[in-house]
Amino acid sequence: MYAEKERHVKANARDYNDKFSYADNHIKTSKYNVFTFLPINLFEQFQRVANAYFVVLLILQIIPEISSLSWFTTVVPLVLVLAITAVKDATDDYFRHKSDRQVNNRQSQVLIRGRYFITLDALYTCCQITCSNDYILETNLKVRQALTITSDLGDITKLMDFDGEVICEPPNNKLDKFTGTLYWRDNKYPLDNEKMLLRGCVLRNTEWCFGLVIFAGLQTKLMQNCGKTSFKRTSIDKLMNTLVLWIFAFLICMGVILAIGNTIWESQIGRNFQVFLPWDDFQRNAVFSGFLTFWSYIIIFNTVVPISLYVSVEVLRLGHSYFINWDRKMYYSQTDTAAEARTTTLNEELGQVEFIFSDKTGTLTQNIMVFSKCSINGKMFGDIYNEYDQKVEITEKTACVDFSFNPLCDPRFKFYDSSLVEAIKLEDLAVQEFFRLLALCHTVMPEEKSEGQLVYQAQSPDEGALVTAARNFGFVFRARTPETITLCEMGRAVTYQLLAILDFNNVRKRMSVIVRNPEGHIKLYSKGADTIIFDRLDPSNEDLMYTTSEHLNEFAGEGLRTLALAYKDLDEDDFDVWMKKLLFASTVIENREEQLAVLYEEIEQGLKLLGATAIEDKLQEGVPETIACLSLADIKIWVLTGDKLETAMNIGYSCNMLRDDMNEVFVISSHTVQEVQQQLRTAKEHILGLSRVSSTGDVEKTNMFAVDSVFEETIIAEYALVINGHSLAHALEPQLEHVLLDLACLCKTVICCRVTPLQKAQVVELVKRHKGAVTLAIGDGANDVSMIKSEYQDRSLLLMDPKAAHIGVGISGQEGMQAVLASDYSFAQFRYLQRLLLVHGRWSYFRMCNFLCYFFYKNFAFTLVHFWYAFFCGFSAQTVYDQWFITLFNIVYTSLPVLAMGLFDQDVNDQNSLRYPCLYKPGQQNLLFNKRQFFLCTLQGMGTSFLLFFIPYGAFSVMVKEDGSHFSDQQTFAVTIATSLVIVVSVQIGLDKHFWTAVNHLFIWGSLTVYFATLFAMQSDGMFGIFPRNFPFVGTARNCLSEKSVWLVILLTTVVCVVPGLAVSFLRADLFPTLTDKVRHLQQLRKREGPQEQNLRRVRRTSSRRSAYAFSHQQGFGELITSGKNMRRSTVSSVASPGRTPPSSTWIENVLKRKNEVSCANDESAGGPESSDGAKQTPKQQHTD
Repeated sequence: MYAEKERHVKANARDYNDKFSYADNHIKTSKYNVFTFLPINLFEQFQRVANAYFVVLLILQIIPEISSLSWFTTVVPLVLVLAITAVKDATDDYFRHKSDRQVNNRQSQVLIRGRYFITLDALYTCCQITCSNDYILETNLKVRQALTITSDLGDITKLMDFDGEVICEPPNNKLDKFTGTLYWRDNKYPLDNEKMLLRGCVLRNTEWCFGLVIFAGLQTKLMQNCGKTSFKRTSIDKLMNTLVLWIFAFLICMGVILAIGNTIWESQIGRNFQVFLPWDDFQRNAVFSGFLTFWSYIIIFNTVVPISLYVSVEVLRLGHSYFINWDRKMYYSQTDTAAEARTTTLNEELGQVEFIFSDKTGTLTQNIMVFSKCSINGKMFGDIYNEYDQKVEITEKTACVDFSFNPLCDPRFKFYDSSLVEAIKLEDLAVQEFFRLLALCHTVMPEEKSEGQLVYQAQSPDEGALVTAARNFGFVFRARTPETITLCEMGRAVTYQLLAILDFNNVRKRMSVIVRNPEGHIKLYSKGADTIIFDRLDPSNEDLMYTTSEHLNEFAGEGLRTLALAYKDLDEDDFDVWMKKLLFASTVIENREEQLAVLYEEIEQGLKLLGATAIEDKLQEGVPETIACLSLADIKIWVLTGDKLETAMNIGYSCNMLRDDMNEVFVISSHTVQEVQQQLRTAKEHILGLSRVSSTGDVEKTNMFAVDSVFEETIIAEYALVINGHSLAHALEPQLEHVLLDLACLCKTVICCRVTPLQKAQVVELVKRHKGAVTLAIGDGANDVSMIKSEYQDRSLLLMDPKAAHIGVGISGQEGMQAVLASDYSFAQFRYLQRLLLVHGRWSYFRMCNFLCYFFYKNFAFTLVHFWYAFFCGFSAQTVYDQWFITLFNIVYTSLPVLAMGLFDQDVNDQNSLRYPCLYKPGQQNLLFNKRQFFLCTLQGMGTSFLLFFIPYGAFSVMVKEDGSHFSDQQTFAVTIATSLVIVVSVQIGLDKHFWTAVNHLFIWGSLTVYFATLFAMQSDGMFGIFPRNFPFVGTARNCLSEKSVWLVILLTTVVCVVPGLAVSFLRADLFPTLTDKVRHLQQLRKREGPQEQNLRRVRRTSSRRSAYAFSHQQGFGELITSGKNMRRSTVSSVASPGRTPPSSTWIENVLKRKNEVSCANDESAGGPESSDGAKQTPKQQHTD
C-alpha cells in the first residue's frame, strides 16, 4: 500500500487532485451489513474458546458410536447463547449504521441554532463574522483565524479564481497539531492548527465561511482517532479463564478414570455378557471401547462448564451498570448530570480498588476561578485592614468595591480592596500597565450581545478570570480581529496592532503577545509560571523579583493559583529582523516547532517584571469527607497535578490528605539522579528504621528489601510523600523506580506535582506493573486522558506506549468532555466516587462472587452424579437424567434464581456500606472469590452430588412401593434424583441470599413451578404419542411422584445435603464473625430507626506553606503545565512544625466509635490520628533539596 509522505491539495483543480485518489467524505463505523452479518458475527463468536469448545462437543455428539446424548442437549443452549449475543451485536451495529447515515447525509451548509457543524478537515480561508474576524469552536472554545492574504476571498468570483496549493502533513491523529504551507502568487504562507477547521467541531460567531478541504471522510483527524479501544478485563475474568482450564483438566481426568474403568470392566466382566450385549463390528477390543468411552464421558461432563455462564455474567454486568445510571444519589442537579457507566465489563472491579490516581484542578477543586489578589510593582492588593492595621477576614457580609465608575464592569465580579481602584483612578502607570497586559495577553473571544453586555468565551477558567478582572478595573477587552485588539481603557477606545502571538505550550509554560500601541511603540507582554518568568527578567528587576516572590509565598499559604506578569519594549529594527526569521521558520515543514521555540526564547529575554496574580479555585463540596472515607477503606489516594509543589501541598492540607499530626512529610525536590536517589532512600530508611545505604550511595544488591512488604502492613505511623515533576522524571528511571514505589507505598499520602500527562501515565503503569493492585484514575481534562484510558481520542498527548489505570473515571466539569469520553464511568462531582466504590463497586463484587460460587456449586452437583453412576452402569456412558432435563437444567430450571441473586442481593444496605468503609477491604484482598473459594464450592458440589446419588440409591435398594413392588427401574431413579437436585439447589440459593425481593421470590418459586409443569408435560402420554423417540420417560413422573416414599427420599436427600452447609455457616458466624456479620446484626437491630447518614465534620487548617503556579491556559486540547529543564533551582531548608494539641472529638473519632460498636478492633488504627494510648507524636516535615 502506498504510504503518503505529504499531501498536495490545489484549490479549484479537480483533475489535479484526482490524481492522488484521496478519500471522499463518506465514513463507515459499522461492522456488518445484511449479507455479511451472519458469517462475520459467527466467526467472531467462535473465536471465543468456550463457543468453539461447545462446537467441538456438538461434532462429537453427532458421532453415534461415542455419544449417549442427543445433539439437542448441546445445540439448544449453544444456539440460545449465539442468538442472544448476535441480537446484542446487531443492535449495536444498527445504531452505528444509523449514526453513519445521519453523518453522511448531514448538509454542512445548513445553519443550526447559529452554529455550523464541521464535517471534514478544511483550511479556513475566509468568512463573515457577526461580532469579530474570528470564530470559536466548542467544547473547549478556541479562536480560529484565516490567513490575512485569503480573508478577502468572500466574493464567489474571487473564490473561483483562487488557485493556491497546500503542501502539508499526511493524514494523522494529532488533533492539536497541523503543519503545512500555502503556496500562492509566488509566496509561501505558514499554516498551523489555528488555521484549520476539524471535523466534529461546532462553529459560532459566523454567518458564512469558505474553506479548502484538506482531509475528508476516514482520513480526517477525528476519524483517525476512532481506533479500536483496548478491552479492559477484570481480575475475575482472568481468574475465570484459569479456573475453566482447571475444570477442563479435571474433566479430562474424570474421562480418563472412567475410560480405564470401562476397559477393565469390559475385559473382566463385559465379555461374560457378549451373548446379550455383543460388541459392534467396529469395537475390536476392550481398550478401544475405553477410548470411545472417554469421548462419551467428555460429552456428558461438558455441563460442568455451562455455556450459559458467560451469558449470565454479561447480563449481571449490564444490570449493575444500569443501577449506577439510575442512582439518584449520584445525580448532580445543578448541571443536570447523572452518573453514567460507559462500560459494562468493569463493575466488580470497582469493588477491588487499592489505588486512586486523581487530578487536582477540576477534580478535587471546582475549576471556577475567581481573581482574588495581586502584587503590582512590589505592592500587594486584595487584603483589607481595620483601623488598627490588622487584617480582616473577608466574609459574605464584607462590602465589595464599588465599580459604578465603569459602565462596562461585570456585576458578578467581587473585589474587596478599594486601594487598587484608587490606584487606577490616580492613573498609576504600573497598575495601568498591569491590567493592560491582562487585557491584551490572552486568547479569549468576546461576544457583545448588546451594547455593553459582554460575554467572554475562554478556553480556560484562568483566562476568563484574568480578563474579567482587567475589565472591571477599567481595561475592557472589547473586540479582536486577526490583526488588531480593541480595548476600552478607562472609557477611551484604544486599538492595538497585533503583530505576533507566542503561543503557550507545555514546555514554554508561558504566553506572550507582541503589539504596537497607538503611539507606534512595539511592546511584548508575557505571562506564565513565576519560575519561568523570573529566569527571563532583566537583572535590574532583582529587588522587585524578591519582593514579588515574598508575596507569592503569602498567596501560596492560602492555596491560590499564581501567575507572573512581565513586559518588554522592543526596538523597531530588531523586531523587523526577528520577524523575518519568524516568517521563515513558520513556513518550514520539518522541525517547525523546534525552530519557533528558539526564536520565542530569543525575544523573551530581558523582561521587566510587573507583578503577579492570585486566583482562587475552591474545593468541591464533600472532597475532604470523601477522601477520609476512602482512606478508611484502605484505598491509597495519589494526587497527580500540574500545579506547583506548594499549591498541591496546600490543597492536600485543605482536603485532609496532609495533616499537621502526620509523623513526617517528605518533600523530594532535586535536580540530579544521585540527589533524588539519596533522598528517596533516606526517607525509606527513616520509615523502616533500618540502615541499608552504603557509604558510596550505591544501590546495595541485597535481598533484605524483600521484607518491605511486611513492613507496609505493620507500619502504624502516618507519612506523606510530595515529589515534583523534575524529581519524578529521575525517580521513574529503571534504577530508581522500585525505591520510589516502595517509599510511596509506605506513605499514607502521595502527591506528585508539576507532572506531565506522560508522567501521569507512567506513575499509574508503575503501580500496575509491580503491585498487582487494581487502580483507578479520575480526572476532568484532556491532560488526564493518558491515565484514564489506553486508547483515547487525542493520542498526541502521549509520546510513548500509552498506559492506563484498570478503571478510568471522568468528571464532567469546566474542561470539556475529553476525560468523560475516554472514561469507563463518569459523573459530575468527586464526592460521588465514594458511592461508586463503597456501594456499587462493593455490591457488584459481592454479587458476582456469590453468583460464581453458587454457579459452580450447582453445576458440579448436577454433573458429577454421572461420575458416581458410572461405577454402577459398567462405565457405559449411560446418563442418569432424562436428556431434556440435561438440556433445560441450566437455561430454564436454575437460570433465573441465580440471576436474581447476582442482580439484587446485598449483604448490608448502602447506608451501612458508607458508614463502615472497612467492609470494602475483602474485595481488595480478593477474599470472596479466589482459587480457595472455588475449591471449597466445587468440593461442596461434589459432596452434594455424592449424596444426591447414594441416598436415593440406598433407599431404593430397601424400599418398596405401596403395592409391594420394588423401585427397580432407572427412569424412576432418574426422576427422583433430578427432583431432589432442583429442590436442593433452590433451597441452597434461598439460604445463600442476604436480601430478599419480590423478584427473588418470583424466580425461585416460579422456577420450581416451571420444573414440575415441564416434567409432567414432557413425560405425559400425549408427548410420547407425538414424539415417541424423543420422550421415552412416558408416565414416569406421574407414577414416581405419586408415591409417598419417593417424597420422603427427596426430603431426606434435601435435608442431608443442606444441613451440613447450614450448620457450618451458623457456627462460623457465631464463633468467627466477620465485620460484615457484625454490621448485618447491627443493621437488623437498627431496622426500626431508619437510615442514618454518616456525618463527617471537615477539619480545617490554616497554613503558611507556599502554593503557587497553576496556570491552566492550554495549547490545543489543553495540556497541563509540565516540568522543564529551565526550572530555576531553589533552596528549601528543613522545617519542623511545632507540637500541636490533639483535636477533640473529630469526625475520625466518631467513625472509630461506630467501628467499636461492631468490635472492629483490628481496623481501629486506620481511622484515627492518635494511637490508642493517647501518646502525642511530634509532627515533622522534612524538606530536602
